[in-house]
Amino acid sequence: MARVDLDGNPIEPMKICIIGAGGFIGSHLCDKLMAETPHTVLAVDVYSDKIKHLLEPPPGQGGAHPWAGRIQFHRLNIKHDSRLEGLIKMSELTINLAAICTPADYNTRPLDTIYSNFVDAFPVVKYCSENTKRLIHFSTCEVYGKTIGSFLPKDHPLRQNLLRREPLKLVDGGQSQRTFVYIKDAIEAVLLMIENPARANGQIFNVGNPNNEVTVKQLAEMMTEVYSKVSGEPLLKVHTIDVSSKEFYGEGYDDSDKRILDMTIINKQLGWSPKTLLWDLLESTLTYQHRTYAQAIRRTMVKPIASS
Repeated sequence: MARVDLDGNPIEPMKICIIGAGGFIGSHLCDKLMAETPHTVLAVDVYSDKIKHLLEPPPGQGGAHPWAGRIQFHRLNIKHDSRLEGLIKMSELTINLAAICTPADYNTRPLDTIYSNFVDAFPVVKYCSENTKRLIHFSTCEVYGKTIGSFLPKDHPLRQNLLRREPLKLVDGGQSQRTFVYIKDAIEAVLLMIENPARANGQIFNVGNPNNEVTVKQLAEMMTEVYSKVSGEPLLKVHTIDVSSKEFYGEGYDDSDKRILDMTIINKQLGWSPKTLLWDLLESTLTYQHRTYAQAIRRTMVKPIASS
């Protein structure tokens, strides 16, 4: 059955240049595009570890992926590589995911952050504009003021502490309130933007889940309980410890106490709303973490005993 957009029009296969394809969001987006669409991806990044499974033939099957030939990896840094303009010219759509979005970096690496999120992105905007190419440009909640994260990347300290069976560190008691969206829900929203340009062009969309609002302390307690369930290990006697924002992030760190996303525009234009509840999000994520990383982390904690 032919794919159609929200207005019933057939969706034609397109070539998409994804800058930052090897990152957390980019790799999930590549997975989605390969598995469920006919689109071709020019994957741009300095690392390809998270999309390696898409680029290489499936192990032990002696064949090729169903999407063979529809994804190409281009290892380049957008700051100083003349090939970028050519890749954008070849594509109908460019998606720019390259950015520094870790809250602590806004305080400890301010110049790097400004350059990465604004200055380095300027050529992408310039090339798209000059060549009349469509651009989807990602940003973070930092544009609204102060620093905040809306999802937990795979190397987040909270997750690492869980896997090491260590208490979770709560900055200033973990009283700040946050909302969390499941990455698969977010990718559904991005796919709607990709395939519905008539509804998405010129819009600014918030992508999040206001229904998953908790304090960071509540999140830590829930993560501890969920991880005990998926790992079969007993609950820690001491779940959390408090640290100051100065100790954890450095001098001058400033954060927002509460922020709830307004989903009016994305719901009206694209009919999108998130589906995954926080408990289910954490159970899926921490199950993956336990299966993939727990053994590796335990091995690093075992120090070899020197022979006498």
